[in-house]
Amino acid sequence: MDILNDILNISWITFLPFLELRASIPYGLVATKLHWSVVLIIAAGANIILGILLYLAIGNIVSFAQKNRFLDSWYRQYVERTQRRIKPLVDKYGEWALAVFIGIPLPGTGVYSGALAGYLLGMPFRKFLIAAIAGVVIAGVLVVVVSLTGIEAFRVFIKPV
Repeated sequence: MDILNDILNISWITFLPFLELRASIPYGLVATKLHWSVVLIIAAGANIILGILLYLAIGNIVSFAQKNRFLDSWYRQYVERTQRRIKPLVDKYGEWALAVFIGIPLPGTGVYSGALAGYLLGMPFRKFLIAAIAGVVIAGVLVVVVSLTGIEAFRVFIKPV
């Protein structure tokens, strides 16, 4: 039962906007007894599923947001910023630019922004799927490496009991 709770917690943290697997992987490594590879698979799988669901639902979400004055204003700013950051690169490098955009574990990147960018740029679903999977794997591996390095470095300061 503990393993199921750990899997669910990692998955739900992954689904949170602005956190995604950048938060769920460190959580899984520190707060659970799951092996890093299992944590990576759970978080990456949840993040890929999230990207697919977002891409497929984004048209309805955009229509809803545009009906609300506050959401429409926020949406327009978000769209302008996202398009300014990614459009020139997607025009030049295709879905691989979107994969790197999704894969860089920084605020404002990830599958939420990547799904919106892919949708706004008219990227076909298949190309978005390739970009999402590649980007999530890139982000997941980077976050695991940084997290494990940080955890091991921190253990130098902890006295074993």
